[in-house]
Amino acid sequence: MSDVITEAREAIDGVDLELLDAVNRRLELVRQLHQHKLATGLPLRDPGREDSLIGRLQEANGGPLSAEGVAELFHSVLDLIRRELHGS
Repeated sequence: MSDVITEAREAIDGVDLELLDAVNRRLELVRQLHQHKLATGLPLRDPGREDSLIGRLQEANGGPLSAEGVAELFHSVLDLIRRELHGS
């Protein structure tokens, strides 16, 4: 295998670990927020906040991921977090 392929795969593996760590950190933060919301009687979900989050991330995105890709990625993350916290 060429050095270019080996180096690229190692770099990709490193980014994959960073993504995994980021999703786990986000899950823990959301879990803490949900515990607070449950204790204070606040609704767990705020669709307006989710929409503004995706809009802000689309504006901050420098590419090459498209705006549609940003929306799809974060809708997937939000759905995954909900399933992890509340089951299917």
